[in-house]
Amino acid sequence: MGVQGTLEYFSNLLSRVKKKKKKKQIQTVALKIRMDCEGCARKVKHVLSNVKGAKSVDIDLKRQKATVTGYVEPKKVLKAAQKTKKKVEMWPYVPYTMVANPYISQAYDKKAPPNMVRKVADTSNVKETIVDDHYIQMFSDENPNACSIM
Repeated sequence: MGVQGTLEYFSNLLSRVKKKKKKKQIQTVALKIRMDCEGCARKVKHVLSNVKGAKSVDIDLKRQKATVTGYVEPKKVLKAAQKTKKKVEMWPYVPYTMVANPYISQAYDKKAPPNMVRKVADTSNVKETIVDDHYIQMFSDENPNACSIM
C-alpha cells in the first residue's frame, strides 16, 4: 500500500467524517445610515464590504441607505455598521402601497424618501370587544333611536 496509499486512505476517511454545513441563502440587508459626505460613504462601504460573506455593497448617499448583498446575517451587518460610530438602523421604509393605512401617525414620516412610509404592523387584525360593539350600536344609523346619549 505504501505511504501514498495510506495518506489517501486517511484523507478519504476524514472527508467522510466532516459534517456537511448548510449553505446560507443569499440575502439583501438594507440599512439607514447617517452619512454627510462622500468620505462617510466611502468609510461605510469599506467597513460593510469587509463583512464575511458580503458580495456587493451599494451606497445611496441621497437616501442615506446602504444595501449589502451576499451570504450575510443581518445582525452581523448591523454590528459592523455600528463600528463606524454613525447612527444606524435597519431600513424602516416600504412603498406606501404595501401599508394598509399609510398616513397614520406611526407610518407617516416627513424624512421618508418619495413614495415611501415607515413599516408598521397591520392593525386590521385587532379584535373588537363587546364594549366596542355596544358603542357602535349606540350610534347606529339603522336604529331610529340611535343616539341614546341625547
